[in-house]
Amino acid sequence: MTTNPFENEDGVYRVLVNAENQHSLWPDFADIPDGWTSVFGPSGRTECLEYVNTHWTDMRPQSLIDAMNAD
Repeated sequence: MTTNPFENEDGVYRVLVNAENQHSLWPDFADIPDGWTSVFGPSGRTECLEYVNTHWTDMRPQSLIDAMNAD
């Protein structure tokens, strides 16, 4: 049985952010994809989720936020 590495409660993760300020929980063993930057971790899944919940409070892409603020 294969477990999903994105849902492993005992896994080690990083929080990644892209240019649109979208956040992603990412397994520490996996290479960081192009266009994403590590902003937190490596740490436990719970700590990473707490970071995301604290720092990603506006789900809109950054380009939409910028466009709406330009009006």
